[in-house]
Amino acid sequence: MAIGLIIIGDEILSGRRHDQHFPKVLQILAARGLQLGWAEILPDDPVRITAALKRTFASSDIVFCCGGIGATPDDHTRQAAADALGLPLVLHEEGKRNIQQRILQMGYEAGQAADLESAENLHRLKMAEFAQGAELIPNPYNNIAGFSLRQHYFVPGFPVMAWPMIEWVLDQHYSHLYNRAPRIEQSVLVYEAAESALTPLMQMLEADYPGVKIFSLPSVGDAQTRRHIELGVKGEPVQTAAAFRQLCAELTKLHVEFSNI
Repeated sequence: MAIGLIIIGDEILSGRRHDQHFPKVLQILAARGLQLGWAEILPDDPVRITAALKRTFASSDIVFCCGGIGATPDDHTRQAAADALGLPLVLHEEGKRNIQQRILQMGYEAGQAADLESAENLHRLKMAEFAQGAELIPNPYNNIAGFSLRQHYFVPGFPVMAWPMIEWVLDQHYSHLYNRAPRIEQSVLVYEAAESALTPLMQMLEADYPGVKIFSLPSVGDAQTRRHIELGVKGEPVQTAAAFRQLCAELTKLHVEFSNI
């Protein structure tokens, strides 16, 4: 089981808006001793969204999906989730009441009586149409809920709404997973070396320490730093510490210049 993130919106792919969800979700998960397994960015294309959700629903992953659950013509996520599971789209009664309460509140704040039967307000109820069997995710910002289906959690694209909703899901449903797999990361900067020359060492370490992943991040350098490779190990703490000691020892044997980070 992995934790996945789907970000939906043409505006992200076109560059009109800068995605903020990816770094924030990493932060939210890290604070709970969790990590992101994968992420995807999708356009406002119902065929692509449906295909992606069919694939992820077939997995055991926990998936957070940001965006596309509004009521405008480019919001396809609610219908796509229903289509991916072959379920009808139905009006969720509690979700409907939440939206109506929000409409009445907005009218009160504006000093006007709200007409719940107006065409505009009836259209807003589409935001409470979810696949049959969906459960609500409370929205602390405006009370217009997101929804969940089979370990998939659908929240708005607006960060001010999405982030506390994701935190609520984690704290309500997955607190038993927090900090279950402690991990550490250690690395060095290796100067003026080729990755190909370091590959046998990396392969050896991964073979010797199955609970550890080796990573290599080359850099051409800049005005402050020479050409280098950040070479490191990450994973289960005891094995990672042992692998890091061996990494440094082997680099010394190879007469490679390196420095700790």
